[in-house]
Amino acid sequence: MRADRLVSLVLLLRQRGRMTAETLARELEVSTRTVLRDIEALSAAGVPVYAERGRHGGFALLPDFQTALTGLNHDEALALLIAGSRRGAQLFGLGSALASAMLKVVDALPEGLRDTAAGAAQRLLIDPETDLLSRRVTEEMPDAIVAEVRRAVFAGHKLRIHYAAVDQSPKWRTVDPIGLVTVREQGYLLAKRAGEDRTYRLSRVLAAEKLDESAQRPDTVDLDRAWQERNAQFRTGGDKVAVLVRVDPARREHLVGTALAVCAEEADADGWLRLNVIFQDSRHAEWALWQHATDAEVLAPQWLRTSLCNRAAAIAARYGQPS
Repeated sequence: MRADRLVSLVLLLRQRGRMTAETLARELEVSTRTVLRDIEALSAAGVPVYAERGRHGGFALLPDFQTALTGLNHDEALALLIAGSRRGAQLFGLGSALASAMLKVVDALPEGLRDTAAGAAQRLLIDPETDLLSRRVTEEMPDAIVAEVRRAVFAGHKLRIHYAAVDQSPKWRTVDPIGLVTVREQGYLLAKRAGEDRTYRLSRVLAAEKLDESAQRPDTVDLDRAWQERNAQFRTGGDKVAVLVRVDPARREHLVGTALAVCAEEADADGWLRLNVIFQDSRHAEWALWQHATDAEVLAPQWLRTSLCNRAAAIAARYGQPS
């Protein structure tokens, strides 16, 4: 394991320049004494590490020192950076190993692209905890179109897309791309259009063209936070209706299939499921719940319970009389 630590130490000095023993110890999760021993071992092995004394001193490598740890090309390194952004490494106790691997990946990038590696990786979000649709729908995303969108996102250029929105004819739009999100086998482009936040399903992009003009966007982005904000906006914007409903587990998939999103779900003591679901509007909510008859019960809002009750009473009255 010491060999891996020595490699990580060299890469830290290559990428960050002068660092104190205390800072190196925190990064490598070892003691300061261990760092000093490692520095001595590197020097003995011919690695040009030197110390600078004084208030702003520390350890550094001689200029132009090169390492050749991997044969990764730019796309391979970027793919690993993106994969490394997932939460799994922390969940399985591999945080330290991930940090070491990421240092090697960044070092493998061409010199002119090292500074942009982190910027490129932060423009992608993989499998966030929330999804706009909350149900799995596998959709085709043509590689050539996605590649062009990705190039615009990474380059920070404006993007022209031929987009087919729901129930609308395809139209050309020019957007400022913010980042890409993939969740539950679906891809999304987060962008701004005329200064307003927009979210586009990649499967509905019929054509894409990266423009030469720079995009109007921040230099950095917290894509996870932006995605959560888009989800909240999607679920509460316009005339959308939130419904708390109990449903027979055998009818759960059918109910979810008619809803826009599922915000929460838990089991009741009697085995039924309690769901908080989102519908497009009041008519959508009433239509969807009516399909389930006695296999579902609306708990809130009260106006929807009353509406369903009145509809059931009208049907009972109509058919309670002789024909």
